[in-house]
Parts: sequence; structure tokens; C-alpha cells
Amino acid sequence: MPAVHTAIFKVRHYECDAYGHLNNANYARYMEEAAFEASASVGYDKQRYDSMGFLWLAHETEIEFLHPVVYGDTLEVKTWVGDFRRVRSRRFYEFRKAGHPELIARASTDWVYLEAASGRPAVVPPEMIIAFAPEGLEQLHQPPRQRLSPPPPPPPGIFHQRRRVEWRDIDSAGHVNNSVYFNYIEDCGMQVSVAHGWPLNRSVSAGFAVIARSHHIEYKHPALLDDDLQISTWVFPEGRVSATRFYRITRPADDLLLAEARTRWVWVDLATNRPMRIPPEFIADFAPNIVYADQNASDS
Repeated sequence: MPAVHTAIFKVRHYECDAYGHLNNANYARYMEEAAFEASASVGYDKQRYDSMGFLWLAHETEIEFLHPVVYGDTLEVKTWVGDFRRVRSRRFYEFRKAGHPELIARASTDWVYLEAASGRPAVVPPEMIIAFAPEGLEQLHQPPRQRLSPPPPPPPGIFHQRRRVEWRDIDSAGHVNNSVYFNYIEDCGMQVSVAHGWPLNRSVSAGFAVIARSHHIEYKHPALLDDDLQISTWVFPEGRVSATRFYRITRPADDLLLAEARTRWVWVDLATNRPMRIPPEFIADFAPNIVYADQNASDS
């Protein structure tokens, strides 16, 4: 049975977005902090990792949002290690409001164990596995690892955004923190909306919001201070009320792929807080940026 740790977070006002909900990137920040706390609770705090010369870096993160979180809520983030592989370990997370049994978000991060000096993957020591799972990792029927399937080819109207890595984006490992990628793709999503005539104030005036329901990010290579990045995005409609937006983050200087991501967005009626059909005019305005599994569907 793995060691289970619960971290407590009080949602602060500046952590919320324009809709008054806890911003998506802050879920990832809570997860990272909960993982640090959980590791320290079994004897592996940051100081010990520093003295050993090793660290854990996120390789892949998935988050599914089930219910919104607002300013003043107190969150309990329950976390545990689900498995160990030779150089990797997957950690699971469950989010609940304090005192309530209802699950409001669930997530997982696949961590890679690295030698700090070289950045090369290292074999997870047996004694560390025992510390995290003193009674052994029983079969918890956790979802299997699923690699990101290749996205559909981008349409001619693929959207590109350029940005420079700033000092505030960098963490103590010397590269862009994994949670910052959520900010990058979220901002790109807002900018592509503006480019197609749908800034936030227009959608709010039309009575709807476009809300993230899940994120899946795979980190390929680290982004460093002052790197010039290109974030490319296109969208694939799924049914009447949702769509998946794909993102590729590259470094044009050497054409290196740094990360791939996809976000499932749902259209929500602001009056009822219930999913609604994507407005036809919205689809029409985004037509150049949309790709269909069957391109003939775009003519139907």
C-alpha cells in the first residue's frame, strides 16, 4: 500500500481567472507542492535530493476538471504514488473541498528521476521505492499510461503565437516550470479567439463561456530563460458542446519540439451553468482553424 498524503490549500483571490474560478495552472502548482510535501513526509525533502544530486521532473501531466473552485475555498489534495518503473514514477491526485466527499478534480503526473548535474535519467533506488510504498504497491487498478495519440494534421489556418521565456517562468531547476506551460497554452487559446473575432467580452455578451474540462501535456525538452518559443494551435470539434484544441510548443532557433498538449473545451451557458451547443457563428468564424476527422464533415 503506498503512502498517502493530503495537502491543504486555501484558494487566494489572485489565483482565480476572469470567470472567478481557480485558474487551470494553479491546479498544477498545487499538485507540484503536494508532491513535494508527500516526498518530504517519507524522508525525501528537497535538501535530501540536493545532497544526493538527483531530482524529479515532470514528463507528462493529465488533469480532469469536474466542478469549479472559487476564491475562499479550502482544497484537500490527496496524493499517492501509483507505480514505479525503472526511471519513472506516476503520482495520482484527487481534489476535494474540505469537509466534502465530492471529487472536484483528478489528475496524474508521470515523473522522471534525473541526475541533477547531467540531466540524464537515473534508476530509482530500491530504498526510495520502499519509502514511498512501505507495504508494496498493490494493484490499485489505476488507469494505464496512455501516450498522446497523434493529433489530426493542422488545417491551413493553424494559429501561431511567439513568446519569450521570462525570468518569472523559470524554477529552481533552471528551466520553465511545468505549471507555466498551462499559462502558455491558455494564453494562446485566448489569442486565437481574439484573432478570429471572439475576445472574452464578446462571448460573455453572447451569454456563454468556454471552460476547460481537461488538459493533457507531454513535456519533451526543457525551455530555458530567453528562449524564443512558438506555440501553434488548431481545433477539432467533438459533438455539439465541446472541442479539443491541440498545441505544439517549439523553439524555432533549432526547430526543437518542447511540448505537446491538448485541452478539451466545453461551451457553458452563463445563465444556467450548463453545457450548451457551440454557436454556429462561432464555428463559422473559426472555420480556418478547424480540422475535421472526415474533412467532408466541414461541408455538411
